[in-house]
Amino acid sequence: MLTDLGERSGDIALQCSETAGFLGELTRRIQADSVLLSQLQSNMEALAGSQNESVVAAQELSLTSRRAARIIAEGHEAITQSLAQVAGLVEHVTGLEGRLRQFLDVIEAVGGISDQLGAIARQTRLLGVNAAIEAARGGEATQGFAVVADEIRRLAGQAGDSAASVGDKLGQLDRDARHLISGVEANIVRGRHVSAHIDTLSVTMAEIASLVTQFGDRSNAIVTCTDEADADVGALRQGLTSFSQSAAESAGRVEVAKVQLEQLEGMANDMLNTAAHGGHRTRNSRYIAYAEEGAEEISRLIEAALQSGELSPSALFDANYRPILASDPPQYENGLTAFADRAVRPVLDRRTAQDEAIVGCCLIDMNGYLPTHITARSHPQREGARNWNMEHARNRQIFMDSQTRRALDGDGDFFLFTYRQDLGEGRYRALRSVFVPLLFNGRRWGLYEVGYLI
Repeated sequence: MLTDLGERSGDIALQCSETAGFLGELTRRIQADSVLLSQLQSNMEALAGSQNESVVAAQELSLTSRRAARIIAEGHEAITQSLAQVAGLVEHVTGLEGRLRQFLDVIEAVGGISDQLGAIARQTRLLGVNAAIEAARGGEATQGFAVVADEIRRLAGQAGDSAASVGDKLGQLDRDARHLISGVEANIVRGRHVSAHIDTLSVTMAEIASLVTQFGDRSNAIVTCTDEADADVGALRQGLTSFSQSAAESAGRVEVAKVQLEQLEGMANDMLNTAAHGGHRTRNSRYIAYAEEGAEEISRLIEAALQSGELSPSALFDANYRPILASDPPQYENGLTAFADRAVRPVLDRRTAQDEAIVGCCLIDMNGYLPTHITARSHPQREGARNWNMEHARNRQIFMDSQTRRALDGDGDFFLFTYRQDLGEGRYRALRSVFVPLLFNGRRWGLYEVGYLI
């Protein structure tokens, strides 16, 4: 009955170990998620700050758009008036061409009259000459007529000179007028170009005014969106805070449950270990015998090496674990490593092959260090393959769990416990192990372990 109770306790310990392993992995994931959640909260705080800046910027943008619209509207009105005045001026300048050409016609008409006056003056002068000749022929009787003829010639000369002077001035006036007309024509061409540019500028100003209006509409839409986004960000921040608190509480509850399960596991293991020491044969008895025989063989091997000087006590108890470069998970060497690989590993391989249920036999010092392991668990590590290394390169690593620690610190000829074998990255395997204490020179060195599957 005690044996059956012990076996049932072992099963309970196994189930507790598996459940505790699951809870441990769950706790690890929750903790990892909590870290990510904290990072997310930090990012949310940064986002909230940026969102606040966006809200302020959007409000300023909307205010600026309204100011710009007002300025553009005022400027558009002023520019429109100015352009209208410029257009009127251009139209006025353009109208000068017709008037100046009418002035040329007048100049040409006056020039024609001046030419007629010159012709009349020449004819009058010729008439005066003829009158003087006739007066000379008439003698004293025509002396008065001669005086009149002289006066006619003098007036005709003055008239001719005046006509010539008027003709010269009219010619100069004509040249000046034509030069002025040429300049006015150039200005008219420029005025027409200016009119085209004025029309283009008017259209452009209207388009700018339209764009500013659209900009104002978009600015108002941005303000609305940023206000809505700000509310959403606030709600998300509140939700993340609540979720973070809930996750922390859940992690705490899981951790409490894990601790309680480990306590229950420890109690069940105590019952299993007590039943194993009851003297009744159980399904564990064979593995207990294997463990005791293996521990005795290892003890004889190491004691012989100490006596022969092949192994020194300082090397055996060396706790100066030297890290192996670039190992992942970390591996270490000490004074016992080389001897253990050479002399102890063959014994471990042979003892592991005794029963197909045995997962492995190994040595564990007081700090959880495994100087060597069976060959199947002592492969060279693979770079970047941490999980594979954790399972297939277990030699030279340090492992410590609650059951191993109890066996290291406990008093007894052996300990039978169920425990979780750490395979890395939250992976575990529930094993039943027999731990036999190893003592050398009256000093506790560690344990000889036989792990097996039930």
